[in-house]
Amino acid sequence: MNITPEHADASASAQRLIQFIRDEIPLAHAMDLRLQHHDTDTLCLGAPLAPNVNDKGCAFGGSLVSLMTLSGWALVELALRRRGINCDVFVAESSVRYLAPLWQDFRSEARLAQETSWSTFFDTLAARGRARIAVECIVPGADGKAAATLEARFVAKRREPPALPGAIEAE
Repeated sequence: MNITPEHADASASAQRLIQFIRDEIPLAHAMDLRLQHHDTDTLCLGAPLAPNVNDKGCAFGGSLVSLMTLSGWALVELALRRRGINCDVFVAESSVRYLAPLWQDFRSEARLAQETSWSTFFDTLAARGRARIAVECIVPGADGKAAATLEARFVAKRREPPALPGAIEAE
Protein backbone atom coordinates (compact mmCIF):
# COMPACT_ATOMS: atom_id res chain seq x y z
CA MET A 1 0.00 0.00 0.00
CA ASN A 2 1.35 3.40 -0.98
CA ILE A 3 0.96 6.08 1.65
CA THR A 4 0.48 9.50 0.12
CA PRO A 5 1.75 12.64 1.88
CA GLU A 6 -1.89 13.71 2.40
CA HIS A 7 -2.71 10.39 4.10
CA ALA A 8 0.41 10.63 6.27
CA ASP A 9 -0.54 14.20 7.30
CA ALA A 10 -4.12 13.11 8.09
CA SER A 11 -2.86 10.19 10.16
CA ALA A 12 -0.43 12.41 12.06
CA SER A 13 -3.20 14.94 12.68
CA ALA A 14 -5.52 12.22 14.01
CA GLN A 15 -2.79 10.83 16.27
CA ARG A 16 -2.08 14.33 17.63
CA LEU A 17 -5.79 14.78 18.36
CA ILE A 18 -5.99 11.47 20.23
CA GLN A 19 -2.87 12.38 22.23
CA PHE A 20 -4.49 15.74 23.05
CA ILE A 21 -7.63 13.93 24.26
CA ARG A 22 -5.57 11.54 26.41
CA ASP A 23 -3.53 14.44 27.85
CA GLU A 24 -6.41 16.83 28.51
CA ILE A 25 -9.23 14.47 29.54
CA PRO A 26 -8.11 12.31 32.49
CA LEU A 27 -10.95 9.85 31.88
CA ALA A 28 -9.71 9.18 28.33
CA HIS A 29 -6.23 8.45 29.69
CA ALA A 30 -7.62 6.16 32.41
CA MET A 31 -9.73 4.32 29.81
CA ASP A 32 -6.56 3.79 27.70
CA LEU A 33 -8.36 5.20 24.66
CA ARG A 34 -6.67 4.44 21.31
CA LEU A 35 -7.22 5.49 17.69
CA GLN A 36 -8.06 2.47 15.56
CA HIS A 37 -9.20 3.95 12.26
CA HIS A 38 -10.21 7.23 10.65
CA ASP A 39 -11.12 8.65 7.28
CA THR A 40 -13.14 11.65 6.11
CA ASP A 41 -16.45 10.18 7.25
CA THR A 42 -15.62 7.82 10.12
CA LEU A 43 -13.49 7.65 13.23
CA CYS A 44 -13.02 4.55 15.37
CA LEU A 45 -11.63 4.59 18.91
CA GLY A 46 -10.86 1.51 20.95
CA ALA A 47 -10.39 0.71 24.61
CA PRO A 48 -9.28 -2.42 26.48
CA LEU A 49 -11.72 -4.10 28.83
CA ALA A 50 -9.40 -4.20 31.88
CA PRO A 51 -9.56 -0.49 32.88
CA ASN A 52 -13.23 -0.29 31.81
CA VAL A 53 -14.69 -3.28 33.59
CA ASN A 54 -17.69 -3.21 35.94
CA ASP A 55 -18.50 -5.36 38.98
CA LYS A 56 -19.90 -8.11 36.72
CA GLY A 57 -16.71 -8.41 34.66
CA CYS A 58 -18.14 -6.84 31.50
CA ALA A 59 -17.64 -3.36 30.03
CA PHE A 60 -18.89 -0.55 32.26
CA GLY A 61 -21.78 1.39 30.69
CA GLY A 62 -20.12 4.69 31.60
CA SER A 63 -17.04 3.66 29.63
CA LEU A 64 -19.17 2.72 26.62
CA VAL A 65 -21.01 6.05 26.53
CA SER A 66 -17.75 7.92 27.17
CA LEU A 67 -15.99 6.18 24.30
CA MET A 68 -18.91 6.83 21.96
CA THR A 69 -19.12 10.50 22.99
CA LEU A 70 -15.37 10.94 22.57
CA SER A 71 -15.35 9.25 19.16
CA GLY A 72 -18.20 11.48 17.94
CA TRP A 73 -16.51 14.57 19.33
CA ALA A 74 -13.18 13.57 17.77
CA LEU A 75 -14.82 13.01 14.35
CA VAL A 76 -16.09 16.60 14.36
CA GLU A 77 -12.93 18.08 15.89
CA LEU A 78 -10.71 16.31 13.35
CA ALA A 79 -12.82 17.58 10.43
CA LEU A 80 -12.42 21.13 11.75
CA ARG A 81 -8.68 20.73 12.28
CA ARG A 82 -8.21 19.37 8.75
CA ARG A 83 -9.69 22.64 7.46
CA GLY A 84 -7.73 24.81 9.89
CA ILE A 85 -10.90 26.08 11.58
CA ASN A 86 -10.51 26.99 15.25
CA CYS A 87 -13.71 26.07 17.13
CA ASP A 88 -14.91 24.82 20.45
CA VAL A 89 -16.91 21.61 20.01
CA PHE A 90 -19.57 20.55 22.49
CA VAL A 91 -22.01 17.68 22.70
CA ALA A 92 -25.41 19.39 22.73
CA GLU A 93 -27.62 16.35 23.17
CA SER A 94 -27.34 12.61 23.01
CA SER A 95 -29.31 9.42 23.37
CA VAL A 96 -27.69 6.12 24.26
CA ARG A 97 -28.94 2.54 24.07
CA TYR A 98 -27.25 -0.39 25.79
CA LEU A 99 -28.17 -3.55 23.88
CA ALA A 100 -25.82 -6.32 25.02
CA PRO A 101 -22.98 -6.82 27.52
CA LEU A 102 -19.39 -6.83 26.26
CA TRP A 103 -16.87 -9.23 27.73
CA GLN A 104 -13.87 -8.15 25.65
CA ASP A 105 -11.97 -5.07 24.46
CA PHE A 106 -14.33 -2.76 22.58
CA ARG A 107 -14.45 0.03 20.04
CA SER A 108 -16.75 2.86 19.01
CA GLU A 109 -17.32 3.66 15.34
CA ALA A 110 -18.51 7.26 14.78
CA ARG A 111 -19.93 8.54 11.51
CA LEU A 112 -22.20 11.31 10.33
CA ALA A 113 -25.89 10.55 10.69
CA GLN A 114 -27.82 9.79 7.52
CA GLU A 115 -28.89 12.86 5.57
CA THR A 116 -26.18 14.90 7.31
CA SER A 117 -23.34 16.45 5.34
CA TRP A 118 -20.08 18.14 6.09
CA SER A 119 -20.79 20.72 3.38
CA THR A 120 -23.98 21.94 5.08
CA PHE A 121 -22.20 22.00 8.44
CA PHE A 122 -19.25 24.02 7.12
CA ASP A 123 -21.49 26.39 5.11
CA THR A 124 -23.54 27.12 8.25
CA LEU A 125 -20.38 27.54 10.33
CA ALA A 126 -18.98 30.03 7.79
CA ALA A 127 -22.24 32.02 7.69
CA ARG A 128 -23.11 32.02 11.40
CA GLY A 129 -19.92 31.21 13.29
CA ARG A 130 -21.75 28.25 14.83
CA ALA A 131 -23.17 24.99 13.46
CA ARG A 132 -24.65 21.67 14.59
CA ILE A 133 -24.05 18.24 13.16
CA ALA A 134 -25.62 14.86 13.91
CA VAL A 135 -23.34 11.89 14.57
CA GLU A 136 -24.13 8.21 15.11
CA CYS A 137 -21.86 5.89 17.07
CA ILE A 138 -21.99 2.15 17.45
CA VAL A 139 -20.09 -0.24 19.70
CA PRO A 140 -20.14 -3.62 17.94
CA GLY A 141 -20.48 -6.76 20.03
CA ALA A 142 -18.61 -10.02 19.56
CA ASP A 143 -21.34 -11.17 17.15
CA GLY A 144 -21.02 -8.00 15.04
CA LYS A 145 -24.41 -6.69 16.17
CA ALA A 146 -24.63 -3.41 18.07
CA ALA A 147 -23.90 -3.75 21.80
CA ALA A 148 -24.47 -0.01 22.35
CA THR A 149 -25.44 2.97 20.21
CA LEU A 150 -25.33 6.72 20.60
CA GLU A 151 -27.10 9.38 18.57
CA ALA A 152 -25.74 12.84 19.27
CA ARG A 153 -25.68 16.40 18.03
CA PHE A 154 -22.43 18.27 18.34
CA VAL A 155 -22.13 22.05 18.19
CA ALA A 156 -19.07 23.83 16.85
CA LYS A 157 -18.66 27.47 17.81
CA ARG A 158 -15.93 29.55 16.24
CA ARG A 159 -13.43 30.75 18.83
CA GLU A 160 -13.13 34.48 19.14
CA PRO A 161 -9.59 35.73 18.71
CA PRO A 162 -8.15 36.84 22.05
CA ALA A 163 -8.48 40.55 22.80
CA LEU A 164 -5.37 42.59 22.22
CA PRO A 165 -3.70 43.94 25.37
CA GLY A 166 -5.06 47.40 26.15
CA ALA A 167 -8.10 46.95 23.90
CA ILE A 168 -11.27 48.66 25.06
CA GLU A 169 -14.33 46.41 25.18
CA ALA A 170 -17.61 47.75 23.80
CA GLU A 171 -20.41 48.07 26.33
